[in-house]
Amino acid sequence: MTAIKTEKVTAEVDEGFVVFRIGMRINTLWKVHRWLPMLGAMPEMLDELEDDPGRGLLGYDVKLGIRNHEVVQYWRSFEDLRAYALDADGQHASAVGWTNRLMEQTDAVGIWHETYLVREGEYETVYNNMPPTGLGKVGEFYPATERRRTAAGRLGWTDGGDAHLDGAEARGDPVAPE
Repeated sequence: MTAIKTEKVTAEVDEGFVVFRIGMRINTLWKVHRWLPMLGAMPEMLDELEDDPGRGLLGYDVKLGIRNHEVVQYWRSFEDLRAYALDADGQHASAVGWTNRLMEQTDAVGIWHETYLVREGEYETVYNNMPPTGLGKVGEFYPATERRRTAAGRLGWTDGGDAHLDGAEARGDPVAPE
């Protein structure tokens, strides 16, 4: 089990990075033969990427539900993500071929992805009493104090002092979540 960080922290990455969200939705639960192979393809690709850190995958989180399944991946660059997607010898190339054929045959399962290019300093994170998750799995942790105390401070918009928080904290009032 991953240890919980029992303090309020933020995670930062030194350079820009890519967030790649990919998922599937089971539209017809009882057509297991249509969606189970797709569900099984992702672990094979993740294993392949973990075995070769030079490909550029920094880390990922898996979210499994009854119908909706998602993997949020953090990549070093879009070039790395694209190179993996186009690698004719990799697991992805094989999966794309049979997935496209399956999509033409049935609507029992759907797939999707989204790609976000994140420039250095144009994101913020905060984690409180959490094990490393999301960008916290790939970034460096810092205490969420001073400039890093608020979302605006973490983004560099303020020095971390927000009047509504400062007054409440000075009085000892509970502070609403950011």
